[in-house]
Amino acid sequence: SLAADAFGTMATMATLFAGGRIFTRRSSMGARATFRGFNDAKRAQLERARPVRGRAGSRKHLFATAAVKEPETSTAETPTLSWRAAIDFKKLKDDPAAAQTNADNRAAQCDVAKVCELYDAFQSLNRECDEIREKRNLNAKSMKGKLEPETRAALIAEGKELKEKLAAIEGTLGALEFQLQSEGQKVPNDTHPETPLGGEELAVLRKEVGKKRDFSFEAASHVDVGERLGMFDFETGGKVCGSRFVYLTGAGAMLELALINWAMAKVVSKGFRPMVVPDLVRQNTMEKCGFQPRAENTQVYNIENSDLCLAGTAEILLGGVYMDEVLAQNELPLKMAAFSHCFRTEAGAAGAATRGLYRLHQFSKVEMFVVSTPEQSDAIHDELIAIEEEMYSELGFHFKVLDMASEDLGAPAYRKFDIEAWMPALGRYGEISSASNCTDYQARRLNIKYRPDPVDGKKQPLQHCHTLNATACAVPRMIITILENFQNEDGSVTVPEPLRAFMGGVETLTPEIVRQNADASE
Repeated sequence: SLAADAFGTMATMATLFAGGRIFTRRSSMGARATFRGFNDAKRAQLERARPVRGRAGSRKHLFATAAVKEPETSTAETPTLSWRAAIDFKKLKDDPAAAQTNADNRAAQCDVAKVCELYDAFQSLNRECDEIREKRNLNAKSMKGKLEPETRAALIAEGKELKEKLAAIEGTLGALEFQLQSEGQKVPNDTHPETPLGGEELAVLRKEVGKKRDFSFEAASHVDVGERLGMFDFETGGKVCGSRFVYLTGAGAMLELALINWAMAKVVSKGFRPMVVPDLVRQNTMEKCGFQPRAENTQVYNIENSDLCLAGTAEILLGGVYMDEVLAQNELPLKMAAFSHCFRTEAGAAGAATRGLYRLHQFSKVEMFVVSTPEQSDAIHDELIAIEEEMYSELGFHFKVLDMASEDLGAPAYRKFDIEAWMPALGRYGEISSASNCTDYQARRLNIKYRPDPVDGKKQPLQHCHTLNATACAVPRMIITILENFQNEDGSVTVPEPLRAFMGGVETLTPEIVRQNADASE
């Protein structure tokens, strides 16, 4: 039985306790377990049993298929969860076939039937625990007052037996709940009915803005343009930090700051509350947002001997703002925008697109995030993509707006729109932003709820909020698009008009201006 399997898992874990040192390894349930004191033989045995992961490097690999917190083992020998996702198991049980089809359409590795079976076993065992607790309460009440010695002794023996039985079942129940959460958190969000089914290549074009520029000369890559203008220093980045790091210098540094300030001014004018957030975040906050910091080939940098990691996007920090809070309906929607540094391992990434700024381990970004009611979220999703379209149109970009296909959504997104800008030297469109409606997927994990307005004077039950996120400005991709599209034959670059006020009035980046700025700083 599943309960027996859970007890067996717990017993197996118990054999691995041997003293002080901590060793972490992925368990057979798909999450990572922390055990104490592995000897070399046991460690080697577990290494051989480690499952093989799928293809690395895809964008959806950023997100969790099993974002369960690693169990925190203790002398109780039962794996425990540091947090629980409020998964709608009843909804899964109502139509498991539909839930499995949805997961298959998204290429999510999960077993809905197993989740339902675990849920039934958990519920059954939980009811058994409740029955034993009720018997213990009756036993305790029976011992009040004057009793014959034989009667009292019998009740004491019965109470002891019930206590031991309850402790044994509760241990099994804890292991069973761990399995339930491990498997349940692999199930992705629902999918919007208009989302195209299949891989990224099946994304549907929603809109195309502008046209490709007709160059009278051969367009140079952003790397060549930027290096001629003294905007990048990849050599120093490599020497000091390693590959895929860059020093932005001179006009490059000024262009980044201009983009950030322009983007923040734009989103603040749209009603977003500006923030600058930390670069570090707790691993369990990242997991609750649907990312997988402990996966093989993870995109996340973990901090050794700590529960912190470097954030890959401000979405995680903004999602955590209202974690474990109850909001009033009249407070929603709550709109936030943050500037942050983003850190990604880019595991599995390769090819020409990795040259230059396209894929860096660290970059700057302005991110929008909204907490809303379920009724508001579709309209807000349209609002977010409209803000992005307005911003990139003002800069004069040629871009496409895509309704992304099911296999490109990752676990949290219900629907996702991407914007891809034309990059002449690359000879293709490159993603510069996305906007996702995650409905209640993240809110159920972050425990963000709201109290609906009263109906006929009656208090309404709490509901989970919806969350949405969108990129306002991913700086490196924006710089690529500007340099490749607005370069001139003489090697200069025309600064898009909206950015000039943030660049000290400079209209054109030229080697002469770069040298003048360098001389003025000496």
